[in-house]
Amino acid sequence: MIKKVVYVIIFIISLQRLEAQIIKTEIPDSFSRWEKLNKVGLDFTQITFVNWSAGGNNSISGLVKGQFIRNYKYNNFKWSNELLMRYGVNKQEGLDLRKTDDAIQLNSTVGYRKDSISHWFHGGKFTFQTQFANGYNYPNVDKAISKPFAPAYFFLGIGSEYARKDLGFNIYLSPLTMKMTMVLDRRLANEGAFGVDKAIYDAVTGEITSNGKRTRTELGALVTGQFKKEVFKNIIYDTRATLYTDYLKDFGNIDVDWQNYLEMTVNKYVKANLGVHMIYDNDIKTKVEENGIQVIKGPKLQLKQIISIGLTYSF
Repeated sequence: MIKKVVYVIIFIISLQRLEAQIIKTEIPDSFSRWEKLNKVGLDFTQITFVNWSAGGNNSISGLVKGQFIRNYKYNNFKWSNELLMRYGVNKQEGLDLRKTDDAIQLNSTVGYRKDSISHWFHGGKFTFQTQFANGYNYPNVDKAISKPFAPAYFFLGIGSEYARKDLGFNIYLSPLTMKMTMVLDRRLANEGAFGVDKAIYDAVTGEITSNGKRTRTELGALVTGQFKKEVFKNIIYDTRATLYTDYLKDFGNIDVDWQNYLEMTVNKYVKANLGVHMIYDNDIKTKVEENGIQVIKGPKLQLKQIISIGLTYSF
């Protein structure tokens, strides 16, 4: 009887060891359905003049940037997440420190395809954008024209994405997307900045009878696309475009956000960058200084160009 019990115990232990080996073989410790990328960089630009007959101001610029990707894929389901951050400053001789770049952007897309052959994923997309610090219409630094969460943009919608990882290309089409613009700063909201309803003033006393709205909600169609590929040896081209039109107001008037970047690799850590960023939004009015007073003008094409060289580290 005792021998039988011992044999049973040995048999059970053997099965447990065999099961542990099978589990360890099928799902190793390094296995993960998550694709991860962390990339941080620091770019510098410096100009120095010594007895330069043509004249000029000494200046130095710095830009800190980060890209963090977390992608999950299991069978025909995928969830893509990307966080982009940039903050840049410039210091010229005789002038105060000025901001040159400032952005926080979070993109999240979830999708499901019917089989492993299809490149179409059906699901939804969420995007959030804002900034780190106040923005000014230099040289006026007494009155900010933008602040953190003033504005902030939220996009949330349903649609379909055509993704080709082998081509470095994807396009997302959404017939139904909500866009929310937030302006949490009271003064900017009262001014009607970034398209929110401005405050109502008493015609006689000039006092505010109704504060401006802090949010503006739109419902429309969204199209986003990205192409990222090594076009020449050690030169990567990355272009991203976002197009949005509102169904409820000014349908057909398209908001455009288009970014183009060339990343040229010198070695593993040193890279040169060339970028052009264009924005057109009918709700964003331009502000100019006239005799020391900020005057609101109509919407215009916004253009930003960046040329830099710096250090990049991926982990």
